[in-house]
Formats: sequence, C-alpha cells, structure tokens
Amino acid sequence: MMGLMEVLPERCVQIAKRELIFLGPVGLIMYLGGIFFINRQHSRTAMTVMADVGKRMVRENLKVWIYPEGTRNDNGDLLPFKKGAFYLAIQTQVPIIPVIYSSFSSFYNPKTKLFSSGTIKVEVLDAIPTSGLTVADVPKLMDTCYQAMRTTFLRISKTPQENGETAGPGCQPAQ
Repeated sequence: MMGLMEVLPERCVQIAKRELIFLGPVGLIMYLGGIFFINRQHSRTAMTVMADVGKRMVRENLKVWIYPEGTRNDNGDLLPFKKGAFYLAIQTQVPIIPVIYSSFSSFYNPKTKLFSSGTIKVEVLDAIPTSGLTVADVPKLMDTCYQAMRTTFLRISKTPQENGETAGPGCQPAQ
C-alpha cells in the first residue's frame, strides 16, 4: 500500500481498514499520505466515510483505489468482495478499473511473516462502466468484477491445478 503512494495516478486516494492507522510509523505515513480509513466493525460509520469519499470524488475529481476483498489474503485465491466499492462506483457513476496483483505466496511465509525475493505481476483490465446503474445492480456488478479479477488472478499467478486450470498456490476450486 505504501509503495503504491509513489505510483498512483494524480488525484488518487486509497481506502484502507482503520486498524492500519495503528501500525506506528507506517500508519502515520499512510495518514499523512491522505489515505481514508474505514472502521469495518461499525458499518454505519464506514458507510458515512464512503459517502463522504463519493462527494469528494465528484467535487474534487478524485480517483479512489479500493481493495475489494477488505483484507490481506494468502490462501491462493480471492476472498469474497465487500460491497462498499461497488456502491461508491454506482453512487458516483464512475467506471471501475480492476487492477490485479499475482499471488505473493511463493515468496511470503505467513507463519513467519517474512518475505524472500520474488516477483509480483500486475495487470490492469478494461474499465467496467457504471453509468446508468442503480443500487439494485450492485450484486451483478460485484459478480462481474469478481469473475474478471479472479480469472486474471489465477492466470497470472500460474500454478497448475489437477484439472489443467491455472490457479494461485494452495488454491481450491470455487464451489
């Protein structure tokens, strides 16, 4: 997240879970970098922050970088997406531009929390329009984004499954 602060497009802000603000110097740097923090334990507060971000997006012509899974994942597959990003995109009628990172599990040990050397692949997909969509379209928009991002994630993470598909390390087929 902090590395992204150097490469994000102009007028782009990130949204992160509130717990990250308490990571000592890292949290302070994130705060000073203009990251919006969401308290996921209080959905009403989180919705208020997202509504405020939406107003600022329109008023200040901001772009917003959101992690739709809501938390770090090291199981080799995507977690279900949270709804907030999709409500925000529909509220502001801006397109969603999916950005997918390959799995880092080949060079990160979650037990020891240590990284070794490795490579992350990043792929940016075509924009998914939200013009004309309403709140009723949130589930379909979430599914469209999830399927496109998961397909790309599994492809760029490149670990073969028994059935010949490609998947991230430790990935279980979707049920």
